[in-house]
Amino acid sequence: MPIIGRKEEQRELLRLMASEQPEFIMVYGRRRVGKTYLVRETFKDNLVFYMTGLNNVELSDQLVNFRTALATASGNVDIPAPQTWFDAFEQLRTFLQQNNAAKKVVFLDEVPWMDTKGSKFIPALEHFWNSYASTDPAIKLVVCGSAASWMVKKIVENHGGLHNRLTYKLKLNPFNVGEVKEFLESKNIYWDYQMVTECYMVLGGIPYYLNLLMPGLSLAQNIDKLFFSESALLEGEFRSLYSSLFLHSEEYVSIIKVLAEKKIGFTRDEIIAALSVSDGGGVTRKLTELEQCGFIRKYKALGRVPYLYQLADFFSLFYFTFLEKGDNYDSETWMHLQNTSTHKTWCGLGFERFCIANAEKIKNILGISGIATKTYSVYSSEAQIDMVIERGDRVVNLFEMKYTALPYSLDKKDAESMENKMLLLQSKLKKKQNIANVLVTTSPIKQNAYSARWVQRNITLEEIFSA
Repeated sequence: MPIIGRKEEQRELLRLMASEQPEFIMVYGRRRVGKTYLVRETFKDNLVFYMTGLNNVELSDQLVNFRTALATASGNVDIPAPQTWFDAFEQLRTFLQQNNAAKKVVFLDEVPWMDTKGSKFIPALEHFWNSYASTDPAIKLVVCGSAASWMVKKIVENHGGLHNRLTYKLKLNPFNVGEVKEFLESKNIYWDYQMVTECYMVLGGIPYYLNLLMPGLSLAQNIDKLFFSESALLEGEFRSLYSSLFLHSEEYVSIIKVLAEKKIGFTRDEIIAALSVSDGGGVTRKLTELEQCGFIRKYKALGRVPYLYQLADFFSLFYFTFLEKGDNYDSETWMHLQNTSTHKTWCGLGFERFCIANAEKIKNILGISGIATKTYSVYSSEAQIDMVIERGDRVVNLFEMKYTALPYSLDKKDAESMENKMLLLQSKLKKKQNIANVLVTTSPIKQNAYSARWVQRNITLEEIFSA
């Protein structure tokens, strides 16, 4: 299958391949996001050595795995297993010196797993790069990992031999909604914008999950098959996701569970209180790591002094809404949940997160991508506004999001709510500015006297997908 999206990422990787100097490239991003596939497909014609680390094994097992990878690359089945990582990288150097390729890509995948306790993997990698690889213009060393916090701490912020050695850093994000639609259509799955959006709110743009969807089935049938059937393919995926990224993963999951309880999120102190722990520094570090991995977002809300932390991962939100309690669902659970209050509430919350995640696309639609902007939320005891874009041209966009199956029609209650939010926002702004209401809906709204008075711009799913 050809690579879907990732055009900018491929351009940068190919530019590095064409360079006349050694390159030390780091690729990171959450599990299942397609890092390995992108690197292998982009560099497949120049890949001379590939190894992926093993999860939860001893150093000796990692070194046997290295030996197998080197035997495969060299064709020499008599290579002995190295005793240390220094021995392993020395063997790799000998192999590369004997290889006459014009470009030599060395791909070390899931390097956080290689760094077992007491293994001295990082010092050995430092020595390999500084003493040899950095002197050979043909070598392009690619290190890759899902544990973003490890990658940042051990490589980007390294204060030893790898300090400032990276020549390029690439964080691979989940597919955006347009790429999700393109990916599904490459699998002969042709859904309308709303169904693709709901798919995104369940699976979060993760290529591995999307690839499990089957053509010929509806979204509801696919979700039942993946999560609620007797042989559900993604049963246990949530726990595996976090345990593969974090040591003592249950501590990270407990933070995610707290954040799943409140739409607007919590301050750091509120999270500490909810967890009933005293180690504020430990919680701060975990919050930073969760943010680096894309599971949560840290944001500022007008009217609140401390930063708020909010659950941003769609898959985790889906898990805590429908799967965490382990209810006795049947094999057609998602089919039966359609149009229930639980499903509608989840859709509304997910759509708000969807719009926040697509803020840059919305700016393009409004024609303000070239204007200085600030995006934030507003909360008070009277009302809450999930997204505001304050613009450099003295206009402030106040957003409402409505996820409905049928075209939305504003009524008196909506008008009163919008007026109250405008008054709240104006009271919070430091200077008088023009407030323009933007209503984001699944399809064009029905025009009436309320929409004419209170909606300055209606943005639809079709526009977001096309932006």
